[in-house]
Amino acid sequence: MAVSLKSPNDVLEEVRDRFKRRRLALNLTQAGLAKRSGVALGSLKRFETTGLVAFDSLLKLALVLDCLGDFDGLAAEDAQSLSGKPLDEVLAGTRTRKKGRMT
Repeated sequence: MAVSLKSPNDVLEEVRDRFKRRRLALNLTQAGLAKRSGVALGSLKRFETTGLVAFDSLLKLALVLDCLGDFDGLAAEDAQSLSGKPLDEVLAGTRTRKKGRMT
C-alpha cells in the first residue's frame, strides 16, 4: 500500500489554487487566459472555483502559464524516486509485480 499524506481532493485544491495564483501573477484575466489557451471561459471559471477541468484543458492552460514541463514527472518510472512506490516495495528494495498488460 502506498503512503500519502494528501487526499486527491487536497491535491485538486492545491493545483487549482496554484494555477489561479500563477494567472494573477502573470496579470492575466480569466478571459485573456481562456482566449490564449483555447479553453472555454466557462471551463476556466469552473476550474478556478471547483478544481474540475478536462485534462487536455489543464495542459492547454499550463502551456500558456509556462508550467507545462511540470507534468514531465507525472507517473514516470524513476528508479531514483521513492514517490508513488508502495511502502512494502521501498522497504524490501524490490519491485512488485504489476498487473495488466502493456501494449
